Amino acid sequence: MTLVDDALDEESVDVVATTPTRRPGRSAATAPAAPAMPRWKRRLRTLLVLGVVAVVLAAPWWGRRVIVRVPFFHMRVVEVNGLHYLAASEVLSRLAVDTSVSIFTDLGPAERRVAGHPQVRSVELSRRLPGTLVVDVIENVPVALVASSAGFKAYDEMGHELPVDPSRVPLDVPVVATRDTSLLRLLGELRAQQPALYARVSELRRVARGDLLVSMIADSANTLAVPVRASADLTARRLADIRPVEGDLTRRQARVAELDLRFRDQVIARLQ
Repeated sequence: MTLVDDALDEESVDVVATTPTRRPGRSAATAPAAPAMPRWKRRLRTLLVLGVVAVVLAAPWWGRRVIVRVPFFHMRVVEVNGLHYLAASEVLSRLAVDTSVSIFTDLGPAERRVAGHPQVRSVELSRRLPGTLVVDVIENVPVALVASSAGFKAYDEMGHELPVDPSRVPLDVPVVATRDTSLLRLLGELRAQQPALYARVSELRRVARGDLLVSMIADSANTLAVPVRASADLTARRLADIRPVEGDLTRRQARVAELDLRFRDQVIARLQ
């Protein structure tokens, strides 16, 4: 758990990022443990708070106006879940909240601001009384690095460039020569359906006649560091056909130059 204090305007809120980010060099700052409150007192306090809120909100139109002015319900903590590549400070900046804002304020505008970040696939904001805003984020996941004149860029399976700097955030993803949406979709499918195989792909590119060449690394004694040649309609399921063949070849200690998936229902091993 990472605790970060960020100043916004003249007030501040605590940001609690419950999922560690993949940014190197970050350290976790922990607050000193407070004496535990007896369980019955916590339950009683929660019931009292909920009772007051229910009574006020059930009142006429002035009920909500009253409760948003009560300091007890001002926003003090922002809990951000689901971050891997995006910094919690960027989410907080887009939220633009401080301790003068009631937890009962309309969350729609803040949610839309966070959703507009190119790294965010979806976001949901909710409240935890008396003063915690919960932000659940699902990020766009990089599936490949694409070479460009400015260096490598991270892309998701839909072909969108992501604001992830590979020089600062280590990305263990395959390399693709160009922004080829078909290849990016294939890598996204492979990541979802065959994650162990996806982790072994170091490069994916097109070669002569539109065929694909998948450069694989070995991750165990039963796998091979070998290029795999396939047709353009390669699927994650078809690539998985190399597994039993790899196991047999490694047991035989064969020296393999290439595996070929272009022939239907066959895996051809070309030996050195």
